[in-house]
Amino acid sequence: MRRRIVAVGVLAVAVAVVASACSSSKSGKHENTGSAGQGGNSGVLSTNGAGKTVNVWLMSDAQKGWPDVVNQANQRFEQLTGAKVNVQWHQWENYTGKLDSTFAGSAGVPDVVELGNTQTASYIAAGAFADLTAGKGEFENSGTWLKGLAESGTSPDGKLEAIPYYAGSRVVIYRKDLFAKAGVTTPPTTLDELFSDLDKVKAGHGSDPNFSAFYMAGKNWYAAMSFVYGAGGTIATQQGGQWQGALESAQAQQGLAQWQRLATQYSVGGATKDEADQDGIMAQGHVAAILGNGWELGSVIDKKTGNPALEPKLATFPLPGATAGAYTPSFLGGSDLAVPDKASNKGLGAEWIKIYTDTQSQTALAKFAIPNTTSLLSVYEAQAQANKSTGEAAKSTWFVPNTPNWANVESNNILQNMLESIATKKSSIAAAAKTADAQIAKTLNANG
Repeated sequence: MRRRIVAVGVLAVAVAVVASACSSSKSGKHENTGSAGQGGNSGVLSTNGAGKTVNVWLMSDAQKGWPDVVNQANQRFEQLTGAKVNVQWHQWENYTGKLDSTFAGSAGVPDVVELGNTQTASYIAAGAFADLTAGKGEFENSGTWLKGLAESGTSPDGKLEAIPYYAGSRVVIYRKDLFAKAGVTTPPTTLDELFSDLDKVKAGHGSDPNFSAFYMAGKNWYAAMSFVYGAGGTIATQQGGQWQGALESAQAQQGLAQWQRLATQYSVGGATKDEADQDGIMAQGHVAAILGNGWELGSVIDKKTGNPALEPKLATFPLPGATAGAYTPSFLGGSDLAVPDKASNKGLGAEWIKIYTDTQSQTALAKFAIPNTTSLLSVYEAQAQANKSTGEAAKSTWFVPNTPNWANVESNNILQNMLESIATKKSSIAAAAKTADAQIAKTLNANG
């Protein structure tokens, strides 16, 4: 999944040396290292790196947003292992192509790679990553990892092959001034209240044909599926080793009907589009609310591409659920870190991930993005009002079916096409869901 992160706050990290030795790497054709002072091969990590260089592929989000977090982890790693770290920065565009071509060969394979959590399953199925299961307990906070990240890095047979890194969740970004003008001064606590509030906001702008009380792109499957899961539905289920589409269920259709209400009654101009340009559309001043990642607030007010004048007028709240105190589940996008099976320094790669995702590093990262553990969400939430909302939303999330063929559902635009037909009312919800279910089942069961 491609994401951007807008950094919030200023980071000051004290570099510390890990006080105790880590356990060993599993043996293999590339590397066989023993644990200093512990004897035997009890884990998957390595502290024996003198004279070696660990190559790490990270996305530019970290380079732009939290370089000091990376630097302090590198310093601690180098002090502990004696190895050097070479970080190579990448962009999300065409990244999977680079991974594919690199993994196809045997030379130049990095020791650590970052990848989006919706990409991970296909690489796990292809056998691209080392098995880190034996050392799971050595990765701090593994018992409180965010569910959507933890599931994405776990194979269907329960092996841990990717470690949660950081996440992003979606919240309602809204114009406080436009809501207040309509008499709405507090965020809604239920979906019924949200629709009632939007009726009031919409009523005050009847003379503006371009006005959206809540802009919802017709192909925004991240948003639509949140309503499906919020109504008790799901995208697909697995029975007897075979996948079945589940969007025809009564619960899923109820969620789709709620989403359709947003996309047709309160949104203007986006029925055949995806959500990629919704920040720029909101910046034009004719939109009262959108559902977006927390960082999108920064995009709306960006000095070059947005409208800085809107900054004091914007706020956020988690998308409410059917009852007060409950939220509509948010899609938990994010990144994982993995050790390629062809890496030359698998044990050291695992050790670097351990340090980069430990409590010290994640506490520092929490000043900029949602950390990988629920135990540190309070640190993230304390940074800004928008963080409070996204942190709350991260507690109620959903994730795509954990199967290697899911990527083909995305690339074939199965959900996007279904939603466009619903948003444009070219098809009924029932008919569109039936078509999508058949396509989902065929795609997920291919070669299986």
